[in-house]
Amino acid sequence: MLIVVLLIPLMMIGIGVFFAKKVPAKINFICCYRTKMSMKNKDTGVFAHKHSGKIWRNVGLIMIPLSVCAMAFVIGTGVVDVNVFGCILVLVQIIVLIASIIPTELALKKTFDKQGNRKN
Repeated sequence: MLIVVLLIPLMMIGIGVFFAKKVPAKINFICCYRTKMSMKNKDTGVFAHKHSGKIWRNVGLIMIPLSVCAMAFVIGTGVVDVNVFGCILVLVQIIVLIASIIPTELALKKTFDKQGNRKN
């Protein structure tokens, strides 16, 4: 179960490093940070892609030790308890994953106007 619990943080780190370093040549629907604001133009897309990559990497790095420590509390309990606790932990990680969109969207609003032009 520990391996399952670590999948989301490890994925966030891997994708985060990839996003922060490698920006797609063109905004696409397959491998990009995609929100209405980030898809306004190439500048907003590159900004959001790099920003969200840094957030995912950092959040993933924080979630790994927290997840291991949380799972340590159920060591020695029954298999059902470990599985239920692990599933709850994965749900919390998914909520954190989804909530990580908020700081990127706030940064986009702070940096760009509604048309996608950089603010001065």
